[in-house]
Amino acid sequence: MNNTPINELKLKLPSLSVNEGACRAIVAAFCAQLDPNIEELADIKCAVSEAVTNCIVHAYGGRGGTIYITVGLYEGRAIRIEVRDRGCGIANVKEAMQPLFTTDHTGERSGMGFSVMESFMTRLRVHSTLSRGTRVTMWKQLA
Repeated sequence: MNNTPINELKLKLPSLSVNEGACRAIVAAFCAQLDPNIEELADIKCAVSEAVTNCIVHAYGGRGGTIYITVGLYEGRAIRIEVRDRGCGIANVKEAMQPLFTTDHTGERSGMGFSVMESFMTRLRVHSTLSRGTRVTMWKQLA
């Protein structure tokens, strides 16, 4: 993939649960320029939803913050989506990416967010620093 996008979108939204659907819809609408099929578009929406929900629930713990999303469209029908926060960070990314791992002790969260993102996207990378935030970068290669 060429490092220079042919088009790029940048979003900055408050980490409110009501914004999760907006993020999903905005990113999907922007990616529609590459004419993905319905399954590919659904994959993108689901992965973005999971990444944004992680920011809202885990990064800021409901106390408010900002979600930063960058979407790049590339030659060859490739998409790069970055969802970033400046929240609490993740102590052990490798452990957090394991299916069913959760820090939620209420039993409301299944610990499948990263697994879902990974299953719907071509590639996933997570970088996090405690007290500084987390960056989730996802790539999708369209057919």
